[in-house]
Amino acid sequence: MTHLSVKALRHYHQIGLLTPVAIDSESGYRLYAVEQVPVAQVIKRLKDLGMALDEIARVLQAPDVDARNRAIVEHLHRMENQLDQTKGTVASLRRLLETPDTPRPNIGFRSLPPTHAIAIRERVTVSDLGDWWVHAFEELHRVVATQRLATSGPDGALYSSAWFEDEIGDVVAFTPVASEQKAGRDERVQPYVVPAAELAVLLHEGSFNDLDRTFAALGTFVLERAIAVEGPIREYYLVTPFDTPDENSHRTEVAWPIFQTSTRP
Repeated sequence: MTHLSVKALRHYHQIGLLTPVAIDSESGYRLYAVEQVPVAQVIKRLKDLGMALDEIARVLQAPDVDARNRAIVEHLHRMENQLDQTKGTVASLRRLLETPDTPRPNIGFRSLPPTHAIAIRERVTVSDLGDWWVHAFEELHRVVATQRLATSGPDGALYSSAWFEDEIGDVVAFTPVASEQKAGRDERVQPYVVPAAELAVLLHEGSFNDLDRTFAALGTFVLERAIAVEGPIREYYLVTPFDTPDENSHRTEVAWPIFQTSTRP
């Protein structure tokens, strides 16, 4: 009646998701009431939508219809975000296959002094970066607006070597400001000094989904024609989703720390 297997029913009973009305003392068979069929069908539908069992339990245990619907809508939003990410990955792969050969990149050198900023520094996983990035810069922009701070350059981020190597590590999202700031009430947003650095810089045009190609081109250049030094990789966000939803218009500078030996790229 429910298209649920015995194995699934047993598991749902063990985790308290769908408890039988009785268990036969001799055979151990689980006995269910007809009234439980709709609940079992709901579990199956939500499971087919990729909803985790703890989220399904939250739906079933919701105190009212509004709470139930909120839990379902939250999952639908996550599915939509995953679909957008999948579409972006497919488009990136198609571009990679259609244009395997890229021209020599236009790489420049830059020497930057220490820069005053406000920043959020946290340990972030690679899989969580997208949502974390959006929320971090939303919060930084909100602090800039509420405290009426004068910005002195584009938003940026620093990525530790561990973040690339271990898929988890320190990431610093920052917004440069015109003068040194004192520690504020917001525990997450703090004053920060972006350290001075000599950098090899390459402009990435378009979606973040293709950013790895720019990293590869810049990294190859640094490996072959520059002296790389320890230090976080930087990104500077010139045009972002905060400015326009058109991904083709997005502009990101990728900056690799080097020991500069020439003024010509």
